[in-house]
Amino acid sequence: MDVIARIFPYAIAYTIPLLSAALGGLFCERSGVVNIGLEGLMIVGSFTSAVVISSLQTTLGPAALWVGLLAAVVVGAAFSLLHAFASINLKANQVISGTAINMIAGSLTVFLARTLTGSGNVRITMGFLQTDIPVLSKIPFLGVLFFSKTYATTWLVLAILAVSYFAIYKTPFGLRLRACGEHPQTADAAGINVYRMRYIAVMLSGALAGLAGAIMLVTYSSEFNGNVAGLGFLALAALIFGQWKPLGILGATAFFGFAATVANVSQVIPQFASIPGLLLKAFPYVVTLVALVLFSKSSQAPRAAGEPFDQGKR
Repeated sequence: MDVIARIFPYAIAYTIPLLSAALGGLFCERSGVVNIGLEGLMIVGSFTSAVVISSLQTTLGPAALWVGLLAAVVVGAAFSLLHAFASINLKANQVISGTAINMIAGSLTVFLARTLTGSGNVRITMGFLQTDIPVLSKIPFLGVLFFSKTYATTWLVLAILAVSYFAIYKTPFGLRLRACGEHPQTADAAGINVYRMRYIAVMLSGALAGLAGAIMLVTYSSEFNGNVAGLGFLALAALIFGQWKPLGILGATAFFGFAATVANVSQVIPQFASIPGLLLKAFPYVVTLVALVLFSKSSQAPRAAGEPFDQGKR
């Protein structure tokens, strides 16, 4: 119990940006567009929030953190339009387009950071603090795990998860989104604007991935250095592992978050000190590869994911 209580807050902090990015990938792929560029969009979000917060933190104080998150969402959505235009209008290979986004984002943000600071890094001097939720944190066991030492961004992303589930399965928008990812020609024949739906989905993907990069910065990173430690690619793995479903993605990202946290703190926890750190760090990735191999035949990816839509073709 004591070990779980010690590592739980750190595991949640690692899980939340991963969950946000994976939800972005969910919207995108449910519309029929594969977004390999989540990593690059997270980098853009991290850079944007770092620049905004470092510029405003002395004048706005803690409010600068929320402004930085909002800026990351807006710029992430705008930057994703490059992927949307290439994939939807130009009908480019979506994997190549996403890879280009990753390359452009990494190079461009580092260049801009070096121009601004001379070092390629942008540091902020404040971030969100862990707080206890009044009353709820006093609940035995559950209060210690879920309502103690939490970030405001944790509840923000969990709210986004709930809204995403409702939007995808309980609204006309979600029905149209899923139709565009499964049978775009049929959706077009029914009067749905497939191009518009896919643009909206890609922009939502960029917004949530940008938010993920910003959350990393304001919770446990505090510095933009040109990368997000591969979380964008891990979010793609969680998307597949979670079978393109919001609750499945929550479980997959939580698994990755806890496995990574145990690996990072293993040397200071006696119960894990005897296990080689390299083995613990490789564990979630190995399990993911095994799971993907075992369940590849029953995988339920959107049928039209990765396929360009041609309105004139039936």
